[in-house]
Amino acid sequence: MYRVRIAIWELTWKCLCSWTPKPFNPWRLFILKLFGAKIFGTPFVHQRALIEHPWNLCMHDRACLGDRSHAYCLANIEILEHATVAQQAYLCTGTHDFTLDRLPLITNPISIGAHAFIGARAFLLPGITIGERSIVGACSVVSRSVPTLTIVAGNPAKIIRSL
Repeated sequence: MYRVRIAIWELTWKCLCSWTPKPFNPWRLFILKLFGAKIFGTPFVHQRALIEHPWNLCMHDRACLGDRSHAYCLANIEILEHATVAQQAYLCTGTHDFTLDRLPLITNPISIGAHAFIGARAFLLPGITIGERSIVGACSVVSRSVPTLTIVAGNPAKIIRSL
C-alpha cells in the first residue's frame, strides 16, 4: 500500500503541479496539503521542486523550495518562516548504516531555521539543523548542524564567519 501511495503522489505532482506557472503556487500548496504536508501561512514551492514523501514536509509562512530543489523526506523536513532553499539544493533525510552488512536504512530529520538561506546545489545530510538567519554557501556539503547567525561553505562545510 505504501508504494501505491508514493506512486499516486508522484503521478499527481507530475500531472497537476509540475507544469503550472509560478502564480499557481496556491494550487501546489493545496495538493501538498491533500497529501499530508503541513503548510502554515503561504510558503512558495517551485513547480519543478521534487518532493518525496510530502507527508513528512512542514513549511512555514514565506519559506521557499526553489527550482529543482529536492526534498527527500524519509524523515521530517521543516522549513521555518522566510527560509529559502535555492535551486537544485538537496535535503536528504536518509542514509544507510555502512557498519552492518545488510545496510539498514537510517533516517533523521532536517530543520532549517527562520530566515536561513541554503545556496544553490547545497547538500544537507540527515539530522542537520540550520540555525536561524544562517547561510549555507552554494555547492556546500553540510555534514554538521550550523549554529544561528553563521555562514558556512565548502565540502565539508566549514564556518566562514559569524554574522
